[in-house]
Amino acid sequence: MAQATWPLVERKFGETTRRDAWWVQPLVVFVALSAFVVYATWAAFQGNHFEYGPYLSPFYSPLLFGDSSHSWFGPKPGWWPGALPFSAALLILWAPGGFRVTCYYYRGAYYKAFWADPPGCTVGEPRKSYLGERSFPLVLQNVHRYFLYLGLIFICILFVDALQAFRFADAAGAKHFGIGVGSFVLMLNAVLLAGYTFSCHSLRHLIGGRRDELSSSSTRWTCYSCVSSLNRRHQVFAWLSLFSVAFADVYVRLCSMGIWTDLRLL
Repeated sequence: MAQATWPLVERKFGETTRRDAWWVQPLVVFVALSAFVVYATWAAFQGNHFEYGPYLSPFYSPLLFGDSSHSWFGPKPGWWPGALPFSAALLILWAPGGFRVTCYYYRGAYYKAFWADPPGCTVGEPRKSYLGERSFPLVLQNVHRYFLYLGLIFICILFVDALQAFRFADAAGAKHFGIGVGSFVLMLNAVLLAGYTFSCHSLRHLIGGRRDELSSSSTRWTCYSCVSSLNRRHQVFAWLSLFSVAFADVYVRLCSMGIWTDLRLL
């Protein structure tokens, strides 16, 4: 039986026979990720306006040190260099940030958008050699599976914060159940971040990747099927959770600054 052969065509950077607007997606990804990185970096270095009543910005959770009731270990530690501005976010953001940077989906997204490697399918690249992820520095992307373990811990902490967002203090300082718009903002953010984490490719492999026959364990098969179902929506959760975590910080920040008023529903 005859087989069709397709000759390899060396294309210059950006050269392609495609007629669709292939450049739109990498451009949108470039703008969106750049905007998030700029805002998250700015917010992390502020060191203030990260809490409002029972609300705590996810950029600062867990709040390891600080003059706040949310603080785990009290005020700013004495070992912090005096020449550096103190921000509790700088102590913890490396963990969720590392989880996203090494994410399998985000790799494909920012390789195209930032490095043009390649900018699109059947589109010419700006380089002629390819080393892959088995050479430095991209070999470090393999730590993603370890950032997953940290991500699972952070999800538990964020859900605790979301539940605390339903406890409001009265004039006497006693806490009672209540509902504000911010309560829903923080809870929705925790749910979307959980969807992103639980749909992770590494978690899917962790549950079923080392078994030759998943059907031999009904519990493992059920868990693997659930993660696989979420995994098919991993890209959706990746973007929704990116927007939700940024909006949650914006909401808490603007309420703390008095620009927005948190509407109490109960």
